Amino acid sequence: MPAPRSKPPFRAEHIGSLLRPKELFQKRALFEEKKCTRQDLEVLEDEAIKKVVKMQEELGFKGITDGELRRGMFFEGVFETMEGMTVIPRRPLTEFKQYVPLVSLMNAFGMKEFPSIFCTGKIKRTVPWYAKQFEYLKTLVPPEEVKNLKITVCPPTWFHQRHGSDLTYDLSIYKNDDEYFTDLAKAYQEEIAHLYSLGCRNIQFDDATFCFLCDDRMISGLKEDGVDHSSLLQTYIKAMNQCVEGREPDLVVGIHMCRGNIKGGMHCSEGGYAPIAQKLFQELNFDCFYLEYDTDRSGDFQPLKYLPPNKIAVLGLVTTKKPQLENVDELKARIYEAADIIAEGVPKRSKENALNQLCLSPQCGFASGWEGNPLTEEDERNKLALVAEVAKEVWG
Repeated sequence: MPAPRSKPPFRAEHIGSLLRPKELFQKRALFEEKKCTRQDLEVLEDEAIKKVVKMQEELGFKGITDGELRRGMFFEGVFETMEGMTVIPRRPLTEFKQYVPLVSLMNAFGMKEFPSIFCTGKIKRTVPWYAKQFEYLKTLVPPEEVKNLKITVCPPTWFHQRHGSDLTYDLSIYKNDDEYFTDLAKAYQEEIAHLYSLGCRNIQFDDATFCFLCDDRMISGLKEDGVDHSSLLQTYIKAMNQCVEGREPDLVVGIHMCRGNIKGGMHCSEGGYAPIAQKLFQELNFDCFYLEYDTDRSGDFQPLKYLPPNKIAVLGLVTTKKPQLENVDELKARIYEAADIIAEGVPKRSKENALNQLCLSPQCGFASGWEGNPLTEEDERNKLALVAEVAKEVWG
């Protein structure tokens, strides 16, 4: 088993995206309607990021993000910037895999088309993805805190899952998934190395594709389509591992496994982590797993028995989908329950060591898309304050 990497000593974490303050929300709406310029929007983004950074500092959070306030959607800024990728603003829904939970939701809404990407040439990273965002964020914290700043990125599997191996890339360019993901991984490696050179030491992949592989509808659909569920899981683990190959020892990499967080706080998929936990926890070469555990549809803690001793599980027990605050004692009880299961896992370890492998966070971000979840900024602050309070009571 690989030696443990250094990790942020944070017990209170947050996933990354934060609600847009009122002024920015209104300006973003104008921008989406093409009634203001990107430069007009950036002025308010700068001020809003200052505000959300200050809030995180006041609440005691160390893994500070810019709230993804410059993005319309959490995955923006990657695929559409690369050479070889063609943006399709109105791709027919018939070219999406119908069993993917997100696509099922699109069908339920009566949608006939949706923006997407198709790979039409050899993939190459020609411009930085997040350098400008990180550079501005650096100016808002003391130099000694730069190492704690967190950048969130979308996974390399994001478009592949919804279109499958037959409709993700031109088969005259890439003959198979291995070729496609190998070149895509090179682009990720370059971006990660660039961010590291700027001082970034904390990167979080925001991923829904693994959770979708826990949904019975998805598993059944894959089977009917002649795709082996286990093989696809292995393909995605390999793709993610390739993206972080060669990273520096002090760069912490995490993954948030999301069940969907779209406009209005809706989710897409259901099912616990059991179908993927053993392979994912043991074979994905990441340092920490941000896990959603805010509702019954998330399943129980039993999959945590597969968590290796050198990795961290961040328990997303506090929901971002509704404003009601969770009970402090119940949150603490759930944390200790999770620690008990890890302690009795493979291999067994002391309860103290198991508890030290845990952190606390909200279950997801507050605004995976710019419209955000149905909470106010005050609700958001109260939720994050609750996470900080409980983490302090459990870990000191």
